[in-house]
Parts: sequence; C-alpha cells; structure tokens
Amino acid sequence: MTNSTVRASTIGLVRAAMRGPLPGIEAQITMAPRPRPFSPPSGVKPRQAGALLLLYPIHGMLHLVLTVRTPDLDHHSGQVSLPGGGWEEGDASLQETALREAQEEIGIVADGLEVLGSLTPIYVPPSNNIVHAFVAYAPQRPAFHPDRKEVAELLLVPLHLLLDQATRREEVWTWRGAPLHVPFYAVGEHKVWGATAIILAEFMAMLTQRRFVLETGSISEE
Repeated sequence: MTNSTVRASTIGLVRAAMRGPLPGIEAQITMAPRPRPFSPPSGVKPRQAGALLLLYPIHGMLHLVLTVRTPDLDHHSGQVSLPGGGWEEGDASLQETALREAQEEIGIVADGLEVLGSLTPIYVPPSNNIVHAFVAYAPQRPAFHPDRKEVAELLLVPLHLLLDQATRREEVWTWRGAPLHVPFYAVGEHKVWGATAIILAEFMAMLTQRRFVLETGSISEE
C-alpha cells in the first residue's frame, strides 16, 4: 500500500466501507496469536461485552483512541485496548454497552457521536467474553477525561499508522511451555496485540479493500 493510499482514508471512505460486507475471521486471524481459540469451550457460556472504535479528526487526519489499562485490573491489566466492557442490566443493546463503557472509561459524551456500524464479534478466552466492537465517529476531537482507576494512558493513534504494513510486527513468546506467535501493531513504545489487534485487523482490512475498489473506479466515494 502506498503512503498516499494510506493517508487517503477519509470519513467518507470509512462510511462506505462500513456499508460493505465484513471480512470476518479471514482478516481477524492475520493479527491473532497462534494458537488461539476463536470459540468458547464446549459447555461454557460466554458473557457479552461491547467495545468502541472511536474515530475523530486531528488537523484533518483521522485518529482513533486506545487505552493503556492500569496494572491492577482483573483482566488484561497493562495491555492496550479499545474502550469497552461487559453488558449490564439496563443496557438496551450491546451498542449502548459500548457507548456507556467508553463514557465511563474515557469521559466522552456519547450524544454527539455517529455510530457507523459494528464489526464481527470475537471470543476473548481470558475474560470469557464475546466482544462486539462498534465503529463511531466524532466530527471533532473529543474532550477526553479518562478514569484513572482503569486507564493509565490514552493513545491518540493516526489511522494511517495502523494501515501501514510496516507497523505490523510479530514476536514468539513462550506460553505454558510452548511457542506462541504473537502479531502486534507497534504504536510508539506500545505493542497492540490480542483482541484489540484482532478487531483492528478486520477494520483495516475493510478500509484496504474499499480503497482498492475505489481506485479501480468501480465505486465512487461519498
């Protein structure tokens, strides 16, 4: 992908991409640790959770926000994640769960957001959650007010950085005495891996595929 193609991702392109078919597991596995289960064990009923992939402009370039989780949380402590959390009674939908959790974690006002659609749900083994990620857009950079009990740091990530193949790396870890191949996005000093990288991989694949279609002249960008 050329640098000009990477930087050409506008909110119109994102809207168009979100109206198309989801790439699904074929895209997700490109950034999934290997081996990794994609469904719960037999007889195990997973919980449901929502996450928000929030886009917004800075100096005319689309960004998204990620959180670095505090080290004392029960699950995924210290990791980079999308704002999100478990469904609660009173949530009318998992979209509402994602918006509520984002408001609680990073202090955004959900009323002014345009929800563009959802991505393919994924199973997260450590927390036994099915995570439903929703893509939303804020027309200007939100005023972030992170909850310091859950969020150690906010990462304001240019979208073109994640679309750049040079940002994708891989390491081999040892997990329970066996090798574990772990792809990740290199974002500054941080490694974005696991469920967050899997969700981002599908979203980036949607934009890449849409860009190809637009460049062939088959579809006009809105």
